Amino acid sequence: MQLVHDQVPTRPAPAVSAAPDAPGWVAAAVHDAGARFVPVGPQTQGLLWFGPLGASGLGEVLSAAPHIRWVQLPSAGVDAYLRAGLVDDRITWTSAKGAFAEPVAEHALALTLAALRRLPERARARSWGAEAGLSLYDADVLLVGAGGIARALLELLAPFRTRTVVVRRRADPVAGADRVVTTEHLTEELGQADVVVLAAALTDRTRALLGAPELAAMKPGATLVNIARGALVDTDALVELLSTGHLGAAALDVTDPEPLPAGHPLWDLPNALITPHTADTPEMVDPLLRERVTANLRAFVTGEPLSGVVDVRAGY
Repeated sequence: MQLVHDQVPTRPAPAVSAAPDAPGWVAAAVHDAGARFVPVGPQTQGLLWFGPLGASGLGEVLSAAPHIRWVQLPSAGVDAYLRAGLVDDRITWTSAKGAFAEPVAEHALALTLAALRRLPERARARSWGAEAGLSLYDADVLLVGAGGIARALLELLAPFRTRTVVVRRRADPVAGADRVVTTEHLTEELGQADVVVLAAALTDRTRALLGAPELAAMKPGATLVNIARGALVDTDALVELLSTGHLGAAALDVTDPEPLPAGHPLWDLPNALITPHTADTPEMVDPLLRERVTANLRAFVTGEPLSGVVDVRAGY
């Protein structure tokens, strides 16, 4: 007699949607991960959100797909989505945090060297002028933030023999840093650093993290580098301390306001170097975002941990 074994029902493949302006590779990536690629609707369980970068339109998409369990965002920062009130614990949210760390860290190093060497001023000079500039070798560098950008920058700084201190919420060790301190010690560390690099997320706690008192506490002649968010710094106070010469230079890929309007005093300061939020261009970002999305699709299908999960309470 032939035995009939009970068949274990297979779990249906999760349904994943993408909106808006999804790149051409998305459908194949969803299929290759073992998921079903479906239009946004009641069957949607995972959502790949591609842009335009920001929260506009996402609320309507979420309303049209009440069974979403996971949303993948295209950017490292999530402050726009938090401000819009879209992010909560009912859905697992993942961002691109850490995915773009290497090109942003590379830009941070480029800004640091350019500011120390006074390249903006010297490159525009029309006469020989006086010798000027500082070396990054053996400098004291303070990194505010301990995410992927800070860790990638620590690797780039290693050949320069810098003495590096990381400021973060917890005093857990960070590979490559000589010391790690908590944010309560920020002001005292600012007074010892030759270079201060901002690589922290923008949250309610970190907004205007470097206000007038903190900027004034920086070591005279020090250089400030910001590749995180412009609102981490009080711009008016920064202009004042650059104008008086208390700060040697500021190298900024982000500003507050952003874009920085024409005629703003920062544009005319010889010790301010500004790049228009181009630390990671589309040519750099696209393949890295594809890698993050593809990995998270596989993890979503198999039930493995997702990368870049947003801590809703911490704000990043």
